[in-house]
Amino acid sequence: MPNIEPLISIIVPVYNSEKYLSRCIESILAQSFKNLEIILIDDGSKDASSSICDSYAASDSRIKAIHQKNGGIAKAQNTGLDIAHGDYIAFADNDDILDRHNIEYLLHALQITGADMSKARWQQFGVSQLENISHQALQGTVAPKMISVFNSPLLAYQTVFSKILRLIGEYTGHNTEARYFNEANWCRLYKRELWDGIRFPEGMYAQDVMVAGRLYARMNKVADIDCVLYYWLQSAGSVTHKERSFSFYHDNVAAGITNFEYALEHGVMPARSYYTLIGSVNEEATAPDINESSNRIQYEADLKKKAELLERLTTYQRLQCATLQKIRLFEKGIYDRKVKNMA
Repeated sequence: MPNIEPLISIIVPVYNSEKYLSRCIESILAQSFKNLEIILIDDGSKDASSSICDSYAASDSRIKAIHQKNGGIAKAQNTGLDIAHGDYIAFADNDDILDRHNIEYLLHALQITGADMSKARWQQFGVSQLENISHQALQGTVAPKMISVFNSPLLAYQTVFSKILRLIGEYTGHNTEARYFNEANWCRLYKRELWDGIRFPEGMYAQDVMVAGRLYARMNKVADIDCVLYYWLQSAGSVTHKERSFSFYHDNVAAGITNFEYALEHGVMPARSYYTLIGSVNEEATAPDINESSNRIQYEADLKKKAELLERLTTYQRLQCATLQKIRLFEKGIYDRKVKNMA
Protein backbone atom coordinates (compact mmCIF):
# COMPACT_ATOMS: atom_id res chain seq x y z
CA MET A 1 0.00 0.00 0.00
CA PRO A 2 1.33 3.50 -0.78
CA ASN A 3 2.28 5.73 2.15
CA ILE A 4 -0.23 8.57 1.76
CA GLU A 5 0.81 11.81 3.42
CA PRO A 6 -1.86 13.66 5.42
CA LEU A 7 -3.14 16.97 4.11
CA ILE A 8 -2.20 20.01 6.18
CA SER A 9 -4.39 23.14 5.94
CA ILE A 10 -2.60 26.40 6.68
CA ILE A 11 -4.97 29.32 7.31
CA VAL A 12 -3.60 32.82 6.72
CA PRO A 13 -5.88 35.81 7.47
CA VAL A 14 -4.81 38.68 5.22
CA TYR A 15 -5.46 42.38 5.71
CA ASN A 16 -3.46 45.30 4.26
CA SER A 17 -0.17 43.44 4.36
CA GLU A 18 1.25 44.22 0.93
CA LYS A 19 4.69 45.01 2.41
CA TYR A 20 5.21 41.59 3.98
CA LEU A 21 2.65 39.18 2.54
CA SER A 22 4.81 37.79 -0.26
CA ARG A 23 7.57 36.80 2.15
CA CYS A 24 5.05 35.04 4.37
CA ILE A 25 3.56 33.10 1.45
CA GLU A 26 6.98 32.26 0.03
CA SER A 27 8.00 30.78 3.38
CA ILE A 28 4.93 28.53 3.28
CA LEU A 29 5.54 27.48 -0.33
CA ALA A 30 9.14 26.61 0.64
CA GLN A 31 8.01 24.10 3.28
CA SER A 32 9.86 20.79 3.16
CA PHE A 33 6.47 19.10 3.65
CA LYS A 34 4.57 19.59 0.41
CA ASN A 35 1.04 18.20 0.84
CA LEU A 36 -0.48 21.52 1.82
CA GLU A 37 -3.74 23.38 1.43
CA ILE A 38 -2.86 27.07 1.78
CA ILE A 39 -5.94 29.17 2.51
CA LEU A 40 -5.47 32.93 2.10
CA ILE A 41 -8.46 34.82 3.51
CA ASP A 42 -8.41 38.37 2.20
CA ASP A 43 -10.49 40.25 4.76
CA GLY A 44 -11.41 43.25 2.63
CA SER A 45 -7.89 44.60 2.14
CA LYS A 46 -7.61 48.11 0.75
CA ASP A 47 -4.06 47.77 -0.58
CA ALA A 48 -2.48 45.35 -3.06
CA SER A 49 -2.89 42.32 -0.75
CA SER A 50 -5.91 41.06 -2.69
CA SER A 51 -4.06 40.95 -6.00
CA ILE A 52 -1.04 39.35 -4.34
CA CYS A 53 -3.28 36.55 -3.04
CA ASP A 54 -4.80 36.04 -6.50
CA SER A 55 -1.40 36.00 -8.17
CA TYR A 56 -0.12 33.25 -5.90
CA ALA A 57 -3.35 31.26 -6.23
CA ALA A 58 -2.99 31.35 -10.02
CA SER A 59 0.57 30.07 -9.84
CA ASP A 60 0.14 27.19 -7.34
CA SER A 61 -2.85 24.86 -7.16
CA ARG A 62 -2.34 24.34 -3.43
CA ILE A 63 -3.34 27.95 -2.74
CA LYS A 64 -6.93 29.13 -2.34
CA ALA A 65 -7.55 32.88 -2.31
CA ILE A 66 -10.83 33.79 -0.60
CA HIS A 67 -12.08 37.39 -0.62
CA GLN A 68 -14.64 38.65 1.86
CA LYS A 69 -15.96 41.90 3.25
CA ASN A 70 -13.89 43.17 6.15
CA GLY A 71 -15.02 41.52 9.36
CA GLY A 72 -11.87 41.17 11.42
CA ILE A 73 -9.35 38.41 12.06
CA ALA A 74 -11.83 36.13 13.86
CA LYS A 75 -14.16 36.08 10.87
CA ALA A 76 -11.23 35.38 8.54
CA GLN A 77 -9.99 32.53 10.74
CA ASN A 78 -13.49 31.08 10.95
CA THR A 79 -13.86 31.19 7.18
CA GLY A 80 -10.61 29.28 6.89
CA LEU A 81 -11.71 26.67 9.42
CA ASP A 82 -15.05 26.26 7.65
CA ILE A 83 -13.52 25.45 4.27
CA ALA A 84 -10.36 23.59 5.37
CA HIS A 85 -10.07 19.99 4.17
CA GLY A 86 -6.87 19.08 5.99
CA ASP A 87 -6.33 16.28 8.48
CA TYR A 88 -4.42 18.84 10.52
CA ILE A 89 -4.80 22.62 10.93
CA ALA A 90 -2.14 25.31 11.17
CA PHE A 91 -2.35 29.11 11.25
CA ALA A 92 0.05 31.87 10.24
CA ASP A 93 -0.12 35.65 10.49
CA ASN A 94 0.22 37.46 7.17
CA ASP A 95 3.46 39.25 8.07
CA ASP A 96 5.31 36.43 9.79
CA ILE A 97 7.75 33.87 8.40
CA LEU A 98 7.80 30.09 8.80
CA ASP A 99 10.98 28.04 8.98
CA ARG A 100 11.03 25.67 6.00
CA HIS A 101 10.81 22.66 8.35
CA ASN A 102 7.88 24.08 10.37
CA ILE A 103 5.16 21.70 9.17
CA GLU A 104 7.50 18.71 8.75
CA TYR A 105 8.78 18.82 12.32
CA LEU A 106 5.42 19.66 13.91
CA LEU A 107 3.73 16.80 12.04
CA HIS A 108 6.49 14.36 12.96
CA ALA A 109 6.10 15.30 16.64
CA LEU A 110 2.35 14.64 16.47
CA GLN A 111 2.72 11.34 14.71
CA ILE A 112 5.36 9.79 16.95
CA THR A 113 3.81 10.94 20.24
CA GLY A 114 0.09 10.66 19.53
CA ALA A 115 -0.39 14.19 20.86
CA ASP A 116 -3.40 16.35 20.01
CA MET A 117 -1.31 19.45 19.30
CA SER A 118 2.36 20.07 18.65
CA LYS A 119 4.15 23.35 19.16
CA ALA A 120 7.60 24.81 18.74
CA ARG A 121 9.51 27.89 19.79
CA TRP A 122 9.30 31.26 18.05
CA GLN A 123 11.52 34.31 17.69
CA GLN A 124 10.55 37.96 17.45
CA PHE A 125 12.24 40.17 14.87
CA GLY A 126 12.11 43.74 13.59
CA VAL A 127 11.55 45.04 10.07
CA SER A 128 15.28 45.75 9.65
CA GLN A 129 15.97 42.02 10.11
CA LEU A 130 13.47 40.91 7.47
CA GLU A 131 16.01 39.96 4.82
CA ASN A 132 18.21 37.99 7.19
CA ILE A 133 15.30 36.19 8.81
CA SER A 134 13.85 35.24 5.42
CA HIS A 135 17.20 33.74 4.42
CA GLN A 136 17.58 31.95 7.76
CA ALA A 137 14.07 30.47 7.52
CA LEU A 138 14.71 29.27 3.97
CA GLN A 139 17.89 27.50 5.06
CA GLY A 140 15.92 25.72 7.77
CA THR A 141 16.79 24.86 11.34
CA VAL A 142 18.45 21.58 12.29
CA ALA A 143 16.29 18.70 13.50
CA PRO A 144 15.12 19.13 17.10
CA LYS A 145 17.26 17.65 19.85
CA MET A 146 14.25 16.83 22.00
CA ILE A 147 10.49 16.31 21.73
CA SER A 148 8.76 16.66 25.09
CA VAL A 149 5.22 15.51 25.83
CA PHE A 150 3.04 16.78 28.65
CA ASN A 151 -0.51 16.22 29.83
CA SER A 152 -3.09 18.66 31.23
CA PRO A 153 -2.53 21.54 28.76
CA LEU A 154 -5.16 23.69 30.47
CA LEU A 155 -3.18 23.52 33.71
CA ALA A 156 0.07 24.36 31.89
CA TYR A 157 -1.55 27.28 30.07
CA GLN A 158 -2.88 28.79 33.28
CA THR A 159 0.19 28.32 35.48
CA VAL A 160 3.37 28.19 33.37
CA PHE A 161 3.76 31.70 31.95
CA SER A 162 6.48 33.50 33.93
CA LYS A 163 9.76 33.68 31.99
CA ILE A 164 11.84 33.99 35.16
CA LEU A 165 10.27 30.91 36.73
CA ARG A 166 10.61 29.01 33.45
CA LEU A 167 14.32 29.79 33.38
CA ILE A 168 14.67 28.61 36.96
CA GLY A 169 12.80 25.44 36.03
CA GLU A 170 15.15 24.84 33.09
CA TYR A 171 18.20 25.46 35.27
CA THR A 172 16.98 22.96 37.87
CA GLY A 173 16.29 20.28 35.25
CA HIS A 174 12.47 20.46 35.18
CA ASN A 175 12.18 21.16 31.41
CA THR A 176 9.71 23.93 32.24
CA GLU A 177 10.00 25.74 28.90
CA ALA A 178 8.41 22.78 27.14
CA ARG A 179 5.18 23.34 29.08
CA TYR A 180 4.89 27.02 28.17
CA PHE A 181 2.49 28.25 25.51
CA ASN A 182 0.13 31.19 25.10
CA GLU A 183 -3.07 31.90 23.17
CA ALA A 184 -1.41 32.43 19.79
CA ASN A 185 -2.55 30.00 17.12
CA TRP A 186 0.61 30.11 15.03
CA CYS A 187 3.61 27.80 15.46
CA ARG A 188 1.17 25.02 16.31
CA LEU A 189 -0.24 22.03 14.48
CA TYR A 190 -3.67 20.82 15.59
CA LYS A 191 -5.61 17.67 14.97
CA ARG A 192 -8.54 18.83 12.89
CA GLU A 193 -11.20 17.48 15.27
CA LEU A 194 -10.05 19.81 18.06
CA TRP A 195 -11.83 22.62 16.23
CA ASP A 196 -15.14 20.79 15.84
CA GLY A 197 -17.76 23.10 17.36
CA ILE A 198 -15.20 25.78 18.26
CA ARG A 199 -15.03 29.04 16.35
CA PHE A 200 -13.57 32.42 17.24
CA PRO A 201 -16.00 35.08 18.49
CA GLU A 202 -16.27 37.64 15.70
CA GLY A 203 -15.86 41.32 16.35
CA MET A 204 -13.48 40.83 19.30
CA TYR A 205 -9.87 41.88 19.66
CA ALA A 206 -9.14 39.00 22.06
CA GLN A 207 -10.67 36.26 19.90
CA ASP A 208 -7.82 33.81 20.50
CA VAL A 209 -7.87 34.28 24.28
CA MET A 210 -11.63 33.72 24.37
CA VAL A 211 -11.41 30.16 22.99
CA ALA A 212 -8.18 29.17 24.75
CA GLY A 213 -9.73 27.41 27.75
CA ARG A 214 -12.19 25.31 25.75
CA LEU A 215 -9.57 24.39 23.17
CA TYR A 216 -6.86 23.33 25.63
CA ALA A 217 -9.30 21.42 27.83
CA ARG A 218 -10.04 19.17 24.84
CA MET A 219 -6.43 18.09 24.58
CA ASN A 220 -4.94 15.13 26.38
CA LYS A 221 -1.33 15.53 25.29
CA VAL A 222 0.80 18.28 23.76
CA ALA A 223 4.18 17.73 22.09
CA ASP A 224 6.84 20.45 22.30
CA ILE A 225 9.81 20.80 19.95
CA ASP A 226 12.85 22.60 21.33
CA CYS A 227 13.76 24.59 18.23
CA VAL A 228 12.62 27.84 16.59
CA LEU A 229 10.21 27.21 13.72
CA TYR A 230 8.38 30.54 13.48
CA TYR A 231 9.47 34.18 13.18
CA TRP A 232 7.10 36.81 14.56
CA LEU A 233 7.40 40.30 13.06
CA GLN A 234 7.18 43.12 15.58
CA SER A 235 5.39 45.94 13.78
CA ALA A 236 4.45 49.26 15.35
CA GLY A 237 1.26 49.21 13.31
CA SER A 238 -0.11 45.98 14.78
CA VAL A 239 -3.31 46.08 16.85
CA THR A 240 -1.66 44.81 20.03
CA HIS A 241 0.98 47.53 19.81
CA LYS A 242 -1.20 50.56 19.05
CA GLU A 243 -4.80 49.94 20.17
CA ARG A 244 -5.76 51.73 23.38
CA SER A 245 -9.55 52.04 23.19
CA PHE A 246 -11.90 50.98 25.99
CA SER A 247 -13.39 48.26 23.78
CA PHE A 248 -9.92 46.76 23.23
CA TYR A 249 -9.27 46.52 26.96
CA HIS A 250 -12.79 45.32 27.70
CA ASP A 251 -12.47 42.48 25.18
CA ASN A 252 -9.45 41.29 27.15
CA VAL A 253 -11.44 41.63 30.38
CA ALA A 254 -14.25 39.52 28.89
CA ALA A 255 -11.77 36.87 27.72
CA GLY A 256 -10.08 36.88 31.12
CA ILE A 257 -13.42 36.37 32.86
CA THR A 258 -14.38 33.52 30.51
CA ASN A 259 -11.11 31.63 31.05
CA PHE A 260 -11.05 32.41 34.79
CA GLU A 261 -14.44 30.77 35.23
CA TYR A 262 -13.61 27.91 32.89
CA ALA A 263 -10.42 27.10 34.81
CA LEU A 264 -12.25 27.08 38.16
CA GLU A 265 -14.90 24.75 36.72
CA HIS A 266 -12.11 22.33 35.75
CA GLY A 267 -10.30 22.53 39.09
CA VAL A 268 -7.40 24.59 37.71
CA MET A 269 -5.95 27.65 39.42
CA PRO A 270 -6.57 30.54 36.96
CA ALA A 271 -3.24 32.31 37.45
CA ARG A 272 -2.83 33.53 33.85
CA SER A 273 -6.47 34.66 33.69
CA TYR A 274 -6.00 36.45 37.02
CA TYR A 275 -3.12 38.35 35.42
CA THR A 276 -5.19 39.12 32.31
CA LEU A 277 -8.27 40.17 34.26
CA ILE A 278 -6.54 42.41 36.82
CA GLY A 279 -4.33 44.05 34.21
CA SER A 280 -7.09 44.64 31.67
CA VAL A 281 -9.53 46.11 34.20
CA ASN A 282 -6.79 48.51 35.32
CA GLU A 283 -6.11 49.41 31.68
CA GLU A 284 -9.80 50.09 31.05
CA ALA A 285 -9.50 53.01 33.47
CA THR A 286 -6.71 54.53 31.33
CA ALA A 287 -8.63 54.37 28.03
CA PRO A 288 -9.15 57.82 26.44
CA ASP A 289 -12.86 57.06 26.00
CA ILE A 290 -13.46 55.74 29.54
CA ASN A 291 -15.80 58.61 30.39
CA GLU A 292 -18.34 57.80 27.72
CA SER A 293 -21.46 56.79 29.67
CA SER A 294 -21.73 53.26 28.28
CA ASN A 295 -18.02 52.61 28.91
CA ARG A 296 -18.23 53.91 32.47
CA ILE A 297 -21.20 51.62 33.18
CA GLN A 298 -19.34 48.66 31.71
CA TYR A 299 -16.23 49.49 33.73
CA GLU A 300 -18.21 49.48 36.97
CA ALA A 301 -19.74 46.13 36.01
CA ASP A 302 -16.26 44.74 35.28
CA LEU A 303 -15.00 45.91 38.67
CA LYS A 304 -17.90 44.13 40.36
CA LYS A 305 -17.33 40.93 38.37
CA LYS A 306 -13.63 41.00 39.17
CA ALA A 307 -14.37 41.23 42.89
CA GLU A 308 -16.85 38.32 42.64
CA LEU A 309 -14.31 36.10 40.89
CA LEU A 310 -11.52 36.87 43.35
CA GLU A 311 -13.85 35.82 46.17
CA ARG A 312 -13.97 32.35 44.61
CA LEU A 313 -10.23 31.88 45.18
CA THR A 314 -8.79 30.52 48.38
CA THR A 315 -6.39 32.73 50.33
CA TYR A 316 -3.46 30.60 49.17
CA GLN A 317 -4.60 30.78 45.54
CA ARG A 318 -4.88 34.55 45.76
CA LEU A 319 -1.35 34.73 47.11
CA GLN A 320 -0.02 32.52 44.32
CA CYS A 321 -1.88 34.41 41.60
CA ALA A 322 -0.85 37.82 42.96
CA THR A 323 2.80 36.74 43.19
CA LEU A 324 2.82 35.46 39.62
CA GLN A 325 1.13 38.67 38.48
CA LYS A 326 3.83 40.84 40.04
CA ILE A 327 6.60 38.75 38.46
CA ARG A 328 4.89 38.84 35.07
CA LEU A 329 4.37 42.62 35.24
CA PHE A 330 8.09 43.04 35.81
CA GLU A 331 8.80 40.82 32.80
CA LYS A 332 6.29 42.72 30.68
CA GLY A 333 8.09 45.98 31.39
CA ILE A 334 11.31 44.50 30.02
CA TYR A 335 9.47 42.97 27.04
CA ASP A 336 7.77 46.24 26.13
CA ARG A 337 11.08 48.11 26.14
CA LYS A 338 13.10 45.55 24.18
CA VAL A 339 10.78 43.61 21.90
CA LYS A 340 7.94 45.97 21.03
CA ASN A 341 10.47 48.66 20.10
CA MET A 342 12.28 46.45 17.57
CA ALA A 343 13.03 48.30 14.35
